[in-house]
Amino acid sequence: MATKWVNVESIGSYFESLSDPRHMRNRKHLLVDVVVISVCGMLCGSDGPTAIHRWAENRQEWLEQFLSLPNGIPSRDCIRRLLMALKPEAFQKCFQDWIAHAIRNDDSSPDRLVAIDGKTCRGSHDASQQLGPLHIVSAWASEEGIALGQVATEAKSNEITAIPQLLKQIDLTDSLITIDAMGCQKEIARDIVDGGGDFAISVKDNQPKLKETIEAYFEKHLECDLEDLKYRCHETSESAHGRIDERSYFLTRIPPDFALKKEWPWIKAIGYSLRVTQHADGSETDETRYYILSRYLSGKRFSEAVRGHWGIESMHWVLDVNFREDDSRTRERTLGNNLSWLRRFAVSLLKRHSVKDSLRGKMFRCMMNTDFLTEVLTIQGD
Repeated sequence: MATKWVNVESIGSYFESLSDPRHMRNRKHLLVDVVVISVCGMLCGSDGPTAIHRWAENRQEWLEQFLSLPNGIPSRDCIRRLLMALKPEAFQKCFQDWIAHAIRNDDSSPDRLVAIDGKTCRGSHDASQQLGPLHIVSAWASEEGIALGQVATEAKSNEITAIPQLLKQIDLTDSLITIDAMGCQKEIARDIVDGGGDFAISVKDNQPKLKETIEAYFEKHLECDLEDLKYRCHETSESAHGRIDERSYFLTRIPPDFALKKEWPWIKAIGYSLRVTQHADGSETDETRYYILSRYLSGKRFSEAVRGHWGIESMHWVLDVNFREDDSRTRERTLGNNLSWLRRFAVSLLKRHSVKDSLRGKMFRCMMNTDFLTEVLTIQGD
């Protein structure tokens, strides 16, 4: 993967196709100016329109070097109203074009790992409107650290309907999609394969017949130490925080007599991962997870897909710790969706800078040093 530098002045060009939802008489500030200011403010640690406006006021001289700002810095209400009015899918598409132009994929690299998972913005509930917290289902390129898209829903249970919408927003070609057990659905598996991608999906009790079939198949062969089974495997051992984690990954093609082959024609391989943990007190625990796959991967790539899925969990942790997303009291749904996307995009840009510092440290550098902020915006530190 290679990076092609862009300059700050060109960033606004990615938003020129975005339709301005405001009435003409209310357009004191250019849409491009407001969006770029919002991105910069988020990179510097702002948590919403008020903080973005406050940051911009203190960086007006720098912003005037590449933004028009015909009427100065937009107010917090202007920023808020615009982010409430922009259609999330169209808004995200502009950012996706930005990243696609700046980062060129290497054709010789393996399929892109894309993790799909949901996160609840716990502080966004609105009892007066009988609304629960906003739930965001997002796609994350695990190895590249790039947010690819997201869909907002009203509840975690709606992930099943949100994932197909999200799959339509992203390019599935040459991608290996990883999803937890919530997304283990026939329609989702079909959509991924039809879109030119592959999947590695966790199987749990929400698909009891599928889980029991896979579990019974491996248990039968484990009784003979897998002697009669052609399989691929990979093992790792790690020690940290006073414990030792030993992980084993096993993968095999589905047998010709696989009981659910007609119901799940997209499954080409099944696998499981075993983690054995030795704790500091001498005790030992283990955990087994089962998977369905649309391709017979190498053992190493299977392990990378399983472990890579936790990259999106790490991103969710970053959103709560560094951007305090769980504490956000934004109740308006479109505003909450667009702010959530700005946070994820900010994480994407910050992670790509190569300076050895925490993500919080990079945000602090952006706030204090416009030269560093410029590097992050133009992906020059990759």
